Amino acid sequence: GWCPLSPAGVQTTQLLVEPPWMPAVLWDQVTLTCQGSGTRGATTWYKDRQRWWQEGPDQFLVTESGTYMCDRPDTRLSPTVSVLNDRLVLQVPALALLEGDKVTLCCRA
Repeated sequence: GWCPLSPAGVQTTQLLVEPPWMPAVLWDQVTLTCQGSGTRGATTWYKDRQRWWQEGPDQFLVTESGTYMCDRPDTRLSPTVSVLNDRLVLQVPALALLEGDKVTLCCRA
């Protein structure tokens, strides 16, 4: 049978990261994009679990490390994206992965 991904009438907000590697690192000039069915240009951004930018743009270049989420009217809060300022990081592609999937790891400094 068909199973909905979220309750009827409630859309999930997605937070996309570019370049598409997780965890993101500040020195990669990371761009975050909030995608959802709510009104464009009415995005609320959260940084480190605190409201940080209300009625902000749908996309911006990250200038500070931290944990980011976004929200748009009539949608749920997005999953979190961490942007680190570490000098050495082990990254995986920013995709949904399942046990048994082959994955490329990238060690970067």
